[in-house]
Amino acid sequence: MAEGASSAESGARERRKAVHELGEALRELTDAAVSTEVDAETLREVAEQVRGLLPPLSAASRVRGQMATVDEGARRLRIYNPAIGPGNPVAPPMQVEHGEGKAVGTCTLGLAYEGPPSYVHGGVSAMLLDQILGHAHAAAGAPAGMTVRLSLRYRRPVPLSTPLRIVGEIDEHDGRWTRSRATVATAEEPDHVLVEAEGAFVVPSAEQAERLFGKVEGLAS
Repeated sequence: MAEGASSAESGARERRKAVHELGEALRELTDAAVSTEVDAETLREVAEQVRGLLPPLSAASRVRGQMATVDEGARRLRIYNPAIGPGNPVAPPMQVEHGEGKAVGTCTLGLAYEGPPSYVHGGVSAMLLDQILGHAHAAAGAPAGMTVRLSLRYRRPVPLSTPLRIVGEIDEHDGRWTRSRATVATAEEPDHVLVEAEGAFVVPSAEQAERLFGKVEGLAS
């Protein structure tokens, strides 16, 4: 029995590793796609090649409400999370560390995240701030909740291709409710705040969770 469990876990680790590799390759492809200036014929040839890769990936897939099997045993590290998931080509992915009651994220955003020329799209900043506030709950030992309110102030544009530092902290924890704050700055100038956010989060009741998510277990931001 132990040998079978060990073999299954080994297979799961290999599959997670392969998911990471595919995610990284797709991020490289995305970066090339949004920065390319090649001719139309080349673009169409590459598009056709990419479409040829879809059938093998689609041979076995999940649907809405179904947890990814690679998340088994690591649900708080959702591999396809759009902010931190290494398997998601949309994710930077942001790397997060917990310590001293706060969560600190680091990432560098390329042209795929561009809003104004040479700067990050404001919605991407909001996503990263919302994500880091979720991690701030874990850093403070508070239960993870759902975002009820997220208020942002954009002080200065966030530069592309620049290492960033995203910090989240819990200000108040009252039962199911928490109030928190977060900031985005460059790693080089961490005290020079570019974007700041204040958020309110609530842990849904058992009835609310079942109404929203059905029987899906292990949900995390």
